[in-house]
Amino acid sequence: MISTQSNTLREPVSRRATEPSAVETRLWQHILSLVRAQHPGLHRDWFATMTPRQLSNGVIQVTVQTPAQLSFCQGQCQQPFTVAAQQATGRLVAVTFHCDKAPLGGVFNEGDQLVPLNPDYTFENFVTGPCNRLPHAAALAVADKPGTTYNPLFIHGGVGLGKTHLLQAVCQKMLEKNPAARILYLSCDSFINQFINAVEHGEMNGFRFRYRNVDMLVIDDIHFLARRERTQEEFFHTFNTLYQTNKQIILSADAPPSEIPELEERLVSRFNWGLVARIERPCYETRCAILKRKARIRQLEIPDDVICYIATKVSANTRELEGAVTKLQGASQLQGIKIDLELAKSALGDSVTHDQRRITIQQICDAVTKYYNVRMADLQGKRRHKSVALPRQVCMYLARRHTRYSLEEIGGYFGGRDHTTVMHAVRTIDTQARNDREMARQVSLLERAITGSNQN
Repeated sequence: MISTQSNTLREPVSRRATEPSAVETRLWQHILSLVRAQHPGLHRDWFATMTPRQLSNGVIQVTVQTPAQLSFCQGQCQQPFTVAAQQATGRLVAVTFHCDKAPLGGVFNEGDQLVPLNPDYTFENFVTGPCNRLPHAAALAVADKPGTTYNPLFIHGGVGLGKTHLLQAVCQKMLEKNPAARILYLSCDSFINQFINAVEHGEMNGFRFRYRNVDMLVIDDIHFLARRERTQEEFFHTFNTLYQTNKQIILSADAPPSEIPELEERLVSRFNWGLVARIERPCYETRCAILKRKARIRQLEIPDDVICYIATKVSANTRELEGAVTKLQGASQLQGIKIDLELAKSALGDSVTHDQRRITIQQICDAVTKYYNVRMADLQGKRRHKSVALPRQVCMYLARRHTRYSLEEIGGYFGGRDHTTVMHAVRTIDTQARNDREMARQVSLLERAITGSNQN
């Protein structure tokens, strides 16, 4: 436990951990309050379940309840908690995190490294509604009886709708029930790259052993198997091995199996053996519930009229709803005022999404051709030069983000391009916008032009 006297910590000589004293409890609560004040976006409700131990050699050991919480704390909390502890004690101390329930198994990536799951991605934190009730119920059933119910489970839907949340929730629930379970969780890109590397280096035996000796295989964005004939062949046999031994398989994609182009029929058939469940965009009531849940997790007080305002204006996906809460929280803290409707309109004015049903691909193309000084014929043509390819990819990205057109419809608009071309464009621009300020600026300007022209 943490021990203190006159606001300083004392080193223990030798004693077993006991319940913290009243003074120790006050000190720990002071550390938590400092972290909450200095890093509000970091705070989680389960911080209250942390157990501080005595100071030993200048280190405060803090015990958390689950491996997922441990991964989160080790990745994001070490420095904030250490600074807060030093401020609270007036001493040069460090904070470390431990978990007494470290699993024998775990969630691993393609390199056999433990994957840090997001402790917020649990079934308890997943807001259900008409848009996602089926995949949520199916994921719960799979977590309860892996390998027997809905195998495989195939979840599909657009970006930011909660597929990753459900995948990780299943992983965490399964580990709670069976800490020795071995789960392989990775992207389809990683599977493809590992397969190519194994072929080039003659390591196929090791590759097959790694992927076929797990209790559960979880692969995100499985649609990237399209056009990969040899990789599809290998995954077919991996699938069969796992299925025949009652090991759970969970896959996610942007589209249902039947709509993934150039995916072998035998894979389409197997992906449909279990349950194919679609996540749709959240309805208004679900968006309100999501906003309230995000506010509660961050211990934010957001009035109902502000919740309604955001839910009305931001309708694309859960990720954008969370982004709106983050932006509103930042504005409130920077200006030192409580959250109200006036602040929400001011802070979110440039980022709220206007009625997406009224935005057309042609409106997007008009804005893009004007900004990049290209012709519409270029966007729909076959030229692949960067001066044309980039604006075309931006168009596809914006169309996917701001319209309700399917991937096939978007591809068809741009010269009959297929489903995977659009997916690649969306992923490319999304990555560039997150990592390159200039691309982020261009996308932001175009989004304002599109939504601004759509207000009348």
